[in-house]
Amino acid sequence: MSFKKIKSFFIPSCLKPKNNPSSEARFPAVSKQISSRRLSISDLSNSSVSLMSDLSNSLIGSNLHIFTLKELKNITQDFSKSNFLGEGGFGQVYKGFIDDKLRPGLEAQSVAVKVLDLDGKQGHREWLAEVIFLGQLKHPHLVNLIGYCCEDEHRLLVYEFMPRGNLDNRLFESYSATLPWLRRLQIAVGAAKGLTFLHEEDKPVIYRDFKASNILLNSDFTSKLSDFGLAIDGPEGDESHVTTRVMGTQGYAAPEYIMTGHVTTMSDVFSFGVVLLELLTGRRCLDKTRPNREQNLVDWAKPFLKDAHKVDRIMDPRLEGQYSSEGARKAATLAYHCLSQHPKCRPTMSFVIKTLEPLLDVTHDISIPFVYVVPHDEGKGQENVSGNECYAAVPNGKHKGKETDTKGKGYRRSRKGHRHKHRIRSLRSNAVYSDTALYRTLGSGLYSPKTSSKGN
Repeated sequence: MSFKKIKSFFIPSCLKPKNNPSSEARFPAVSKQISSRRLSISDLSNSSVSLMSDLSNSLIGSNLHIFTLKELKNITQDFSKSNFLGEGGFGQVYKGFIDDKLRPGLEAQSVAVKVLDLDGKQGHREWLAEVIFLGQLKHPHLVNLIGYCCEDEHRLLVYEFMPRGNLDNRLFESYSATLPWLRRLQIAVGAAKGLTFLHEEDKPVIYRDFKASNILLNSDFTSKLSDFGLAIDGPEGDESHVTTRVMGTQGYAAPEYIMTGHVTTMSDVFSFGVVLLELLTGRRCLDKTRPNREQNLVDWAKPFLKDAHKVDRIMDPRLEGQYSSEGARKAATLAYHCLSQHPKCRPTMSFVIKTLEPLLDVTHDISIPFVYVVPHDEGKGQENVSGNECYAAVPNGKHKGKETDTKGKGYRRSRKGHRHKHRIRSLRSNAVYSDTALYRTLGSGLYSPKTSSKGN
């Protein structure tokens, strides 16, 4: 069976020649074999247009839907600004809604529609890589590809909608509430599980673009890997690496990949170490606004990671000390090994999970901010400090329903009320860390996708 014939099954219908005979009829043996193994992006190399056939035929059982451009325009209100979600290297992303009225069998749900920028950095091959990988690979920590569109020069992808956006925005943007310590660990563990799944496939997948903006967050902060445009199949047989053109994002790429073009699953481990370091420090991997020696996060922070007594110096100050020192030290040590200059010295992603996941239960040394709530007894006199502020009890009902007799007393009472209100507001500012106390009460179930509380 010639290799050339296999390749003919993997090209979208938009590029298929007219009046092409059925691929099943022409190559029945090939079709049967393809359905039993995972389709590889390398199978598309140097394919001939005369042999192009429908991509859907080679993704049997993947449940991918093929949408028309008109359908996707309708569900996004003609790609209106009100539906705009963001923009990346692939192109712009819009929110839409699908149901069985659009296509029988479709579950009613919000979706994200990604439109390829024809003048952008990525093109048809990256679009095809996403369809091939996510059309076949299904896992709780990989974003779910629902379908695609290929009409003329238009290339679109339809994903499940992730309501909490990406980790980059959640971690670094000022408008987002600070991610608590345990939430950060939860996100790191989920992303690690996604990478582990890719690396442990019968035919390993090298993600090549692991970074904070490619980690999407569901409503319960379940993290999922997205954007598989740069993903490639890993080495097979006696091969130790894959040699390819250097691509990815500056600051996340492994040093050996940048220097030689040699990429392995260990290259992804290095990138994971960078993201783990971002979660610990709350800093971007590259930040030109910082002093020169602090602009490259790995170069600046790495000396602190191997010294347990110095880890606290690099922890995100927005956490205000509300994290486990023991957990932070272990996570820092793991990050240090992931960031090794020597690929063989880095841990596997399965080892990363074994190290990180138990840290979700290390809560004994997390301090909880003290909040005092003024008791409210209906039988006793009370003074309304202001509108919806708290009530301060007045002893013996002495001043209940009475005006103050002197200007001096009234002034002292108002100043006391002002200080009290300021203290309450100050205490309320620490409410973002309240899930630590809940975690101690509810256990690890607080961060379980099935039972987690509403995100902060």
